[in-house]
Amino acid sequence: MKNIAVIGAGTMGNGIAHVFAMNGYSVTLIDVADQALTNAIATITKNLDRMVAKERISEADKTQTLNNIQTANDLAEGVKNADLVVEAATENIDLKLKIFRQLDELTADQTVLATNTSSISITKIAAVTKRPDKVIGMHFMNPVPVMKLVEVIRGYATSDEVTANIMSLSQNLGKVPVEVNDYPGFVANRILMPMINEAIYTLFEGVAGVNEIDTVMKLGMAHPMGPLQLADFIGLDVCLSILQVLHDGFGHPKYAPCPLLVNMVTAGHLGVKSGEGFYQYEKGRKELVVADRFAKPELVS
Repeated sequence: MKNIAVIGAGTMGNGIAHVFAMNGYSVTLIDVADQALTNAIATITKNLDRMVAKERISEADKTQTLNNIQTANDLAEGVKNADLVVEAATENIDLKLKIFRQLDELTADQTVLATNTSSISITKIAAVTKRPDKVIGMHFMNPVPVMKLVEVIRGYATSDEVTANIMSLSQNLGKVPVEVNDYPGFVANRILMPMINEAIYTLFEGVAGVNEIDTVMKLGMAHPMGPLQLADFIGLDVCLSILQVLHDGFGHPKYAPCPLLVNMVTAGHLGVKSGEGFYQYEKGRKELVVADRFAKPELVS
């Protein structure tokens, strides 16, 4: 696999393109929006500049990485020569099924089709294609250039050969692949999202405040980031979507999203991406500030 197409130029898509390109693969980054592609190349350039400044790569490495990436608006044009397509579009089942139906028609029969989904069934996605044996999950972690893990998820019909190839490919990217089977949430989110949901319930039920909950988990459990801050970083809409997949897939009340999370997403308070979640985020400010609605009132003597 030498020619890689990545669908979606958002946070995950540009990170995936960055990693493939930096490891010598020819990458076509595809998005319907010109601005998204412009922003993606700017982000990749900024991240490469940071690596140059830290002397992790050379200026020549940066130039070669950028030369390995081309962009495209047209899906058919972007995937026509691909050996592997990695879909990194929005975490929406209807959108993903639509994309995979198109990919099945537009790509060569031997092309492997991968999805970066964090929770949606690989088997369900594969079922809309005529090549379910060549459909697989490649769940990269955010930020992709930094995080080592790739969950490699086999659908019900994914072949041993495709699985082995994707495991090997992930290692070639300097990642640590872990093979898992196709059940709701896979491993990472089946464990992570109930923890985040429980942290939100702990806040919702008045057990402790935002800062207190995150401090307990950071200092008591050695987590690098508290669960509420992590939820803001992931995106509260993404957290809600994954919990809904878990709840629908298992039918167990322990996966039911906290009403506070549902209300926050409905109100458009999505975390870092919207500027407010459990914390408030302002450009140029690094310190965490608890959102006004969760801040404790000052004691009045």
